[in-house]
Amino acid sequence: MASDRPPLGPAGLVLIVLRGGVLGLVTFGGLGLLLLCRLVERPLCGLNRPFTPRITRGVCRVAFPIMGMRYSVRGKPMHHVGAAVANHSSWLDIFALNACQSIYFVSKAEVARWPFIGWLARATGTAFIARDPKQAKVQQALFEERIRAGHKLLFFPEGTSTDGLRVLPFKPTLFAAFYSHGLEHVMEIQPVTVIYRAPPGATDRFYGWWGDMAFGPHLAKVLAKPRQGAVEVVFHEPISVADFASRKDLALHCEVAVRDGLRSALPDGFID
Repeated sequence: MASDRPPLGPAGLVLIVLRGGVLGLVTFGGLGLLLLCRLVERPLCGLNRPFTPRITRGVCRVAFPIMGMRYSVRGKPMHHVGAAVANHSSWLDIFALNACQSIYFVSKAEVARWPFIGWLARATGTAFIARDPKQAKVQQALFEERIRAGHKLLFFPEGTSTDGLRVLPFKPTLFAAFYSHGLEHVMEIQPVTVIYRAPPGATDRFYGWWGDMAFGPHLAKVLAKPRQGAVEVVFHEPISVADFASRKDLALHCEVAVRDGLRSALPDGFID
């Protein structure tokens, strides 16, 4: 198996400094601009965010050329009221999924405390949830409020990240929020598959970030790679929540769509 470790020589260090410096400047410069705009947007528009998501999209789209990664999209994000669900392989998913649509992630509460990623998540309107069954009604009310405000939420129903070569079973718990107070009659769900193709000579799971992997070393590994790979976002056909009798049926349908998208894109590397 080919090694996917970052180069330890001068060339790799130079790439980390150059790419990391530009990426940091663009990211935190965009974050500063977003926070300034939000000072005006929030009192005028409240929960609605008509302007700042455009800043997020621009920053995330520019991130891939800075890192040297190819980025492509198949299909179109829906404009209907609803939510999107996707497989989760890496911190890069945040950039990939934000770069082509205006969305608001749903994330576990501890992410809000993470350096760098937590700051970005809070600033861009991420909805944080606790892994506590006692908080189910509170979370359901939060989702309903955001959806009725016109926000398109994005869930990672696997509940954790993977190595990018598989799709774990979708947990149906979060789908329960779509069956409350008549939301199922107005909402659609769009399954989305995020596909990573490794750089030449690297392992197929090069971009995967999972388990107890630290963010810093993984970021350095990606930045240090002279020849990068690619990421592709595939939007599948949206489905009406009302067409499914239960959250379990809805979760399974979305899981199959996302898994089939990854399997067809990675026929030799996919792990079933």
